[in-house]
Amino acid sequence: MSDRDDFAAIPTIDSPDTAPVPELERRAVMDHEDRLRPDFVAKVLDAVEAGDNDTARAMVEPLHPADIADLIELAAGDEREGLVAALAGIVDADVYAELNEHVRETLIDEMDAAQVADLAGQLDTDDAVAIIEDLDRDEQRAVLSAMDPDDRAAVEEALTYPEETAGRLMQRDLIAVPEHWTVGQVIDYLRSSDELADDFWEVFVVSPVHHPVGTCKLSTILRSPRTIKVRDIMLRDQTLIPVDLDQEEVALKFQKYALISAAVVDPSGRLVGMITVDDIVHIIQEEAGEDVLLLSGAGDGDINEPVFETYKSRVRWLAANLMTALVASSIIRLFEHSIERLAVLAVLMPIVAGVGGNAGTQTLAVTVRAIATNQLTGSNRWRAVGREMRVASMNGLTIAILVGTAVTLLLGSAQLGMVIAAAMMANILVAGLAGVLVPLTMERYGADPAVASSVFVTMVTDSMGFLAFLGLATWVGLVP
Repeated sequence: MSDRDDFAAIPTIDSPDTAPVPELERRAVMDHEDRLRPDFVAKVLDAVEAGDNDTARAMVEPLHPADIADLIELAAGDEREGLVAALAGIVDADVYAELNEHVRETLIDEMDAAQVADLAGQLDTDDAVAIIEDLDRDEQRAVLSAMDPDDRAAVEEALTYPEETAGRLMQRDLIAVPEHWTVGQVIDYLRSSDELADDFWEVFVVSPVHHPVGTCKLSTILRSPRTIKVRDIMLRDQTLIPVDLDQEEVALKFQKYALISAAVVDPSGRLVGMITVDDIVHIIQEEAGEDVLLLSGAGDGDINEPVFETYKSRVRWLAANLMTALVASSIIRLFEHSIERLAVLAVLMPIVAGVGGNAGTQTLAVTVRAIATNQLTGSNRWRAVGREMRVASMNGLTIAILVGTAVTLLLGSAQLGMVIAAAMMANILVAGLAGVLVPLTMERYGADPAVASSVFVTMVTDSMGFLAFLGLATWVGLVP
């Protein structure tokens, strides 16, 4: 039988609930990059402004919750509350779970405690925690007191764990069975209870004291005879996630071991929750973006963040950058007489500092990424330093030859060409060293290596560039 015949033999079900949105209709809503079209967003907002809520609801109802969340985020701040009110019943808990945290926080501020409690009760524990953790302490207490006792207990327990750890990320709803059960007992258990998790890919096997001893994939359970014991088909090797493990480390484990889900255990080894890959996708995106933004000192970098919060996160690093720039300026001042006598030095010295800064930024980006992905550890730290110095040496030699030749030909001074070449070589070497040592030093002392490391690397490359170029020019007697 051909592959075409194999596919033809698979039964299909077409119904209004499962049929895809027609392509022509989808093109009217989404662009080629799967983003909401600006004209569609404008039509929905115009309908809401005109009081035609029925038209707005008819347009939005077919959308996925994530697309509805995008629609709310694309609306202006003063339009969002009216849009959500017009789409009452459509903007449900799933939409709130997809919303940007700043937008969600603004909308939740307009709700009373009972409404927030009802919303949180419809979500998985991790999503409910994401909503409640940003509330003030008094608001948290009010919302928790209005929640169902079981939901409240789960959320309160999650809030006891530090932010951005597995304890905050995990879901409490999971399937756990003893190893002496048969496959038939497991299947009957899954069918008989309405209180079990809705989405899961494997069944956790636990000891009498609720310690995880193995896992069974659903595919394995469905293909095994009912009389087979779970212990005979379970996988004993599994990746366990400590409840206090940082979410970035959790994401690395999922990536390294190609996990779909994983058990979370408390310090005693007891199974307390599970983490699924759909949560990890968000974490990987969040952590990757966070590292890039921290390198520049740009804070959260979220366009929905309140303006004053963005100002506070950025201005402190700009102030730090100002201080480091003063260091470079003080070096220039030491050679002001040389610059006065040979003005061309002022023209050329930004080239040395600028290229050195770019070289340092390249090395810094590679180093921070290697640290974040556990490629760079104590075992290979100095080997990585040596590698970057070899790269810096080759880059420095190449750029030094190019700039030295260009300056000699354009300005007619071989001596000046040799000086700028030597300064460029020295600065690129220093840039490579700073680009790897600054983040490694920050990590060694418990600081995030991505936190505005570029500010300090730039200070080193600027200062060294000016010092090397102006110092060499003065030392060799280039200045009359």
